[in-house]
Amino acid sequence: MNESIPVSRSVEQGTAKLMPDVDRERAWLLTVDGAPQSYVDLDEPTHLEFEYARRLGHVLDTVAEPGLPLDVLHLGGGALTLPRYVAATRPGSRQDVVEADRALLDLVVEQLPLPAGAGIELHAGDARAWLADAPDDSADVLVADVFGGSRVPAHLTSLAYAREAERVLRADGVYLANLADAAPFAFLRSQLATFAELFEELVLIAEPAVLRGRRFGNAVIVAAHRPVDIAALARLTAADVFPARVEHGPALRAFTGDARPVRDEDAVPSPEPPDGAFGIG
Repeated sequence: MNESIPVSRSVEQGTAKLMPDVDRERAWLLTVDGAPQSYVDLDEPTHLEFEYARRLGHVLDTVAEPGLPLDVLHLGGGALTLPRYVAATRPGSRQDVVEADRALLDLVVEQLPLPAGAGIELHAGDARAWLADAPDDSADVLVADVFGGSRVPAHLTSLAYAREAERVLRADGVYLANLADAAPFAFLRSQLATFAELFEELVLIAEPAVLRGRRFGNAVIVAAHRPVDIAALARLTAADVFPARVEHGPALRAFTGDARPVRDEDAVPSPEPPDGAFGIG
């Protein structure tokens, strides 16, 4: 984009707006119906503005040796912030992005084009349906960042969905998800219980204020069959402007408590954020 002027367009989930950041020449904020969805700096794709995105980025940085190419499947596209990040930090990676809102995907590609040779394939479709057709053992990392409006869709919260994710991941693959909840954390705990049914290693990353029940906010869960580099994650998240806690092991099992895995027939979307939780001024 040559002119730093806002762009607004109707998409399938509402009204999408791309707004320029006055402090960064080619940086843009994507909102849908006023809710922030993504932030992208076209000149500096490694700049992750949102706290939850930085935490996902920290996990992506630690799942393999620095710079090693990965096969990554992204469920949820937004402005393609994390695919751009992986392409910049791990050149040669092969990435698939599945976004349900075709009109949103078209807007992003048109206004915020991907660099040539990024190795990113875009697919318009339902995340779970696409996942069901994906080959076994085809991804090193699966990143789930899917919100219908401001809520994670119910069909992406169940044990059946988690089984599909595990099937598509390689034996040493890592699952990441961006979720949102508040005390008493019924949704977040149910998701931890669901993925604990299939994966030996679980990690939760969130701000202390969220974990203490003081406010609604994002939480990143990590699931794998192999150990996660907890020490590296703790150092990286502690150094952020808004530091986060990394919970695992007995403390995380205590947090999960007696929550049970979610069946398809019992699945519900993540809770509706309170007014102003993710809004912008």
